[in-house]
Amino acid sequence: MTVTTEDGIRLWASRSGAGEGDPLVLCHGGPGLWDMFEDMAALLDDRATVIRWDQRGGGRSQRCAGPWTADRFVNDLDAVRRHFGLDRMALLGHSWGAQLALGYTLARPERVSALVYVSGTGIDPVSLWHDSYLESLTARLGEDPERLARWRELPRRDPERAILQWTADFADREHALEHARRLADPWFEINHEGNKALNAETRRTWGTPDLRTACASLDVPVLIIDGAEDIRPRWAVDSLEEALPRVRRVVLPRAGHLPWVEDPEGFVDALGAVPPGGSAL
Repeated sequence: MTVTTEDGIRLWASRSGAGEGDPLVLCHGGPGLWDMFEDMAALLDDRATVIRWDQRGGGRSQRCAGPWTADRFVNDLDAVRRHFGLDRMALLGHSWGAQLALGYTLARPERVSALVYVSGTGIDPVSLWHDSYLESLTARLGEDPERLARWRELPRRDPERAILQWTADFADREHALEHARRLADPWFEINHEGNKALNAETRRTWGTPDLRTACASLDVPVLIIDGAEDIRPRWAVDSLEEALPRVRRVVLPRAGHLPWVEDPEGFVDALGAVPPGGSAL
């Protein structure tokens, strides 16, 4: 299915499931990657109508020259909403997609019935947590010295380097490489230009008093889901939890950055524990 944005860019999208209530729109991570939510959609298809999409410049969506800004991606998400004729939707964002989903909810709260914020990094400046993340990444890859050495020697744009890096996102070290290879099947070229530009924008704009004030005024129920073994520090998310007035947080103890992969039952159970005023999936 193709969604066309107001500036003419074609976005890949898919709808599945037939649950009651507001459809659940999924926002994948990156930036610059593609939808990797096939397993999640299968978990939820009997509970909700699930909409997946590839962000501009990545995956099955049209390659383009941007623009690579958070506002542009918020508008793209709104184009997805309009394409499917949704007055309101529940949003689930993972990693960078959690930031995008939060940004959309702050910009258009009347369009969001509930926000599920999975494995994000909070609203403090990136500088407060990024060094800790890099240390944890190196430490986890270093549990297999050959893997760490191979990761370091591969060119940045080599798909195998990305796969090796993704192994650090799983708590289950025995099956980490298997999980990471599944994320890369099928493989689409990473949008490095968009990744660089959007991450630079986040470093400039995230962590402001205005952002915290906007979160404190948000009248939308929010569910935060973390994997306790995520190498991105979970204390970074405290800033968001503390700012939101309608929030519930669930930590899955045996999961890493992709909790629905490593603890699917716990993840589905968490989605039933939405904050007051939200609708359970």
